[in-house]
Amino acid sequence: MILEIADIRIAPGQQAAFEEAIAHGLKTVISQAQGFVSARVQQGIESPERYLLQIEWATLEDHTVHFRGGPLFPAWRAIVGPFFAAPPQVEHFEARVTQG
Repeated sequence: MILEIADIRIAPGQQAAFEEAIAHGLKTVISQAQGFVSARVQQGIESPERYLLQIEWATLEDHTVHFRGGPLFPAWRAIVGPFFAAPPQVEHFEARVTQG
């Protein structure tokens, strides 16, 4: 399992519209992607224009090759991209220590 973290900054005052758009994009685009497992969005408290998008993928290639290189990525960016104040910072993580 791979965790993608996208650190997203949006323009001030666009929170409600962005949240609606990202929910729509997750439901209609991301959920259709090969290897998609789950997604979660968190909003910053101190910086309300900052969001962390966390997507679990079955493999790294499901995100980097199949999704980013396929037809779903442009559809996703068309939905959420207009809200970006800067390109998102994206990194991938693997679980090493878990506690239940």
